[in-house]
Amino acid sequence: MLTDEFRYKILKALQVEPDLSQRELARRLGISVGKVNFCIQALITKGLVKASNFKKSSNKIGYLYLLTPKGLEDKGVLTKVFLKRKLKEYEELEKEIDYLRREVVKGEECDLT
Repeated sequence: MLTDEFRYKILKALQVEPDLSQRELARRLGISVGKVNFCIQALITKGLVKASNFKKSSNKIGYLYLLTPKGLEDKGVLTKVFLKRKLKEYEELEKEIDYLRREVVKGEECDLT
């Protein structure tokens, strides 16, 4: 299943390095090569990525993954969604850290040693 998280991470990686191998992408994302292949095929089917053959060396054929205009637009939308989510997580962490600091100070005030 192609989640928004993997869609964003794959689009982001391929935009920066269009000649990235599926094996290297899988290693970076911590997922299987099969899952990367499935996700890339889904992105191609959705019209977000276009794959082209190119020669890396005299005996290897690789792919160049290019984001389509639709893929660039989708990545922009996903970036906004993830930024909003991460900001909310950050605010929640700030609250938790503030609470823990107050607990530590309170504990130090009660310590009679």
